[in-house]
Amino acid sequence: MGACRHQTSRQRLRRAGGTEHALGPHEISGNVVRDLAALCKRETLNWDEWGRMTAAYEGRTGPDYDRLIDVVAEACAEDDPAALILLSAHEDLAVPRHITG
Repeated sequence: MGACRHQTSRQRLRRAGGTEHALGPHEISGNVVRDLAALCKRETLNWDEWGRMTAAYEGRTGPDYDRLIDVVAEACAEDDPAALILLSAHEDLAVPRHITG
């Protein structure tokens, strides 16, 4: 995800019409958190938000959250089950019971 934060304005303009709300690092970070949940067998919906996801969508997170998301993305890419389980228990990443039922 680090590379996404450094893309040019021209790269940001390449998008499908009607998806302006689903652009940028905040959308990617939300998908990374949902990917972690899915890899840990937690069923969620595309519009579910938990932890600091809402704050990220509103631009209210900083470099610490960006670093956490980078760690999660790397763990997802490496398919390291132990790392995934550990990360899924993090207070900013754990899927709450009201979502999973």
